[in-house]
Amino acid sequence: MMRARSLARVVGFGTLVWALVVRGGLTVDLGIGRRNRPLGPLRIRIAAPRDVVFDVISSPYFERTSRALTEKLEVLERGEDFVLAAHYTRAYGLTATTVETVRFEGPERVHFRLVRGPVPYVVEQFVLHETPEGTELEYTGELGTDLWGLGSLWGAAVARTWEATVESSLTGIKAEAERRAKRA
Repeated sequence: MMRARSLARVVGFGTLVWALVVRGGLTVDLGIGRRNRPLGPLRIRIAAPRDVVFDVISSPYFERTSRALTEKLEVLERGEDFVLAAHYTRAYGLTATTVETVRFEGPERVHFRLVRGPVPYVVEQFVLHETPEGTELEYTGELGTDLWGLGSLWGAAVARTWEATVESSLTGIKAEAERRAKRA
């Protein structure tokens, strides 16, 4: 009986820690055994001018966030070309919260740096290249985890969800930028 209770406590504690890490409430940032892995590259061609694409990316951060995006984005602090924002993503049946700085170099780059999330280190960027057809948006980044192989396994799981979320965002950016370009 005592052994079953002890096991239940360990399992319960492990489940709590796992849920906190997934949700971004607890980051394992020990600084030992750090391994970095690339994110992307992901590229998408958009039939819209670069300044329109940049505006689609930046407007939710600098203007009032649309009702459709309030479940995914909350701007915590705004500056002239810099914001601190919370991003909400469904992962493993939970809502993961990441807090990131987002720096804008219009109309060619957007930089993201993780402040709080399920891993201790992420830097990313969107680079907007002008093309004869419009714009190519290129996403690249790097994700880092601690604890050698164990951290690498966790990083691989996080990277899959992270890249799928970015890919979905790119699809939305493309649709909105092309819609705006047709209106103009």
